[in-house]
Amino acid sequence: MITIIISTLSLALIGVSLRQIFHSLEFEHKIFSVQLFVSVMMLYTIVMVGFGIIYAALILQGLEVYRADAPFIQENWTQEMIRSVYFSGVTLFTVGYGDLTPVGIGKWIAISEAMVGYTLPAALVAKVWLKHKEER
Repeated sequence: MITIIISTLSLALIGVSLRQIFHSLEFEHKIFSVQLFVSVMMLYTIVMVGFGIIYAALILQGLEVYRADAPFIQENWTQEMIRSVYFSGVTLFTVGYGDLTPVGIGKWIAISEAMVGYTLPAALVAKVWLKHKEER
């Protein structure tokens, strides 16, 4: 039950963050601004940590969402969170290093996260370009 609550709250935070960046970013009449850069970095951090919390919560409930090349030993909450945020970051920004492999429901969560990671840059570029075009 607690896993469902934590996962739902994490997904809600990710969704609100995604919505916020597309609805409220005001650019300083430039294509690139420090505000945009910081906003994008914060958004990626929220998405990465949010999915990391979901992975860690599921692991701590006994579900295997990823498998390590080395023998998998369930650690304390802090170590699971660090490993889960690492897995989340690798999934969000790359196709993976191969040291952790998604399994079971983790495959579907990783696919969802990878889709966000791949579509977010294109969506942000389109938003900035359209905003810049409107200002001309």
